[in-house]
Amino acid sequence: MPISGTTDGQLRCVLPFSAAAVEVGLLRHTAARQLARWGMPAVADEAMVIVTELAANVVKHVGDGAAAALVLEWKSDRLRLEVHDRSPALPAAKKTECDDECGRGLHLVAGLAADWGVILTAVGKAVWCEIPLGTGMGCRRIERAVHVLETYQSAGDAPRRQGRSREASLDESAVELIADLLRWTAARGHDPDDFLDRAQMHYESETDAA
Repeated sequence: MPISGTTDGQLRCVLPFSAAAVEVGLLRHTAARQLARWGMPAVADEAMVIVTELAANVVKHVGDGAAAALVLEWKSDRLRLEVHDRSPALPAAKKTECDDECGRGLHLVAGLAADWGVILTAVGKAVWCEIPLGTGMGCRRIERAVHVLETYQSAGDAPRRQGRSREASLDESAVELIADLLRWTAARGHDPDDFLDRAQMHYESETDAA
């Protein structure tokens, strides 16, 4: 059952759950209903992706059936999400790192959130992240880009990337994907520089509007 409250003008909701696949779906549904009550439809999709990935990490790395809790907190212009569990093991040494040990989950969290991190608590740890309100479309596009890059990697030179961190591998794939897209535009008789200029203008216009 949700445990809700208000502290210093901030809305806060605690959702205890057990680390199990069926519980993850129920947790996502309950969290979505809570955000709807708070009037946050714009960030609901991004929040549900983060909730799913963080809860799944508890199932995978802490253990099936482990006690955990999701904390939702509306802080001014940001939504903060925290997943607490009873394991002191940290999933990453630094917020900017997300290698194969972290898995796809924390890489997505890093891409979707404005900021994230891990803190030790009295009984274990908490993985937290914050989503800026009103930037839902941008977050969805970041998630889509990660999916495209992972698909592109699977069709590329995988052995050459062995031993590299996930972040470095995705960075290299992004450069190679852009280069291949420029080759595609040139093969169709278009000017690659023109496509780069149009993409930059599109990006800047959307950034200014956000």
